[in-house]
Amino acid sequence: MYTRAGFGQPVRLGTRPAVLVVDLIYGFTDPGCVLGADLTEQVQATRQVLDQARARGYPVVFTTIQYESNLRDCGLWLQKLPGLAMLQTGRREVEVDARLDRAEEETVIVKKGPSAFFGTNLASVLISQQVDTVVLCGASTSGCIRATAIDLLQYGFPTLVPRECVGDRAQTPHEANLVDIDAKYANVTSLRDALQYLGTVATPVGSAAL
Repeated sequence: MYTRAGFGQPVRLGTRPAVLVVDLIYGFTDPGCVLGADLTEQVQATRQVLDQARARGYPVVFTTIQYESNLRDCGLWLQKLPGLAMLQTGRREVEVDARLDRAEEETVIVKKGPSAFFGTNLASVLISQQVDTVVLCGASTSGCIRATAIDLLQYGFPTLVPRECVGDRAQTPHEANLVDIDAKYANVTSLRDALQYLGTVATPVGSAAL
């Protein structure tokens, strides 16, 4: 059915990429946390992407989920997912995993919902850097990665999703959503291909890490 409908055609990539790392925070990468899972492999793969981007001078943006202590800014999501209550400003769970070695000049977008765009200035951050392609990494594949991939498409950013750089709490939703993302919203690719793209695309004139 997908083949007959022509799903899964690749989008054309540009020459001014950025790396967007969604929610690789301790609340999700520490298996000891209520919402966490062992995402060591995904963190290590994402670090390779970040090292390549930093060496080439491409923008890097992180996201985190943070709520006020009264949790009133969490909205309906808290009813669906009570474990979000741990993601309060000032707690370790909302910090970007130190293994990614985030630099001070690299932007962190604070979000309240699944998509990195909803209620944030991410679009302005990318547009102001003249970004025309996004390499999307992070967690979870079935939640925030999928939601962000959809919005990247709708905002007009061709997107690569290296499968080794995204993870979920269970394998079945992870694989199902990678199929769906590749069919409809972005190019799901290998880490090797993503690194090759970042290593060969022309370095943007005047580019700088965010």
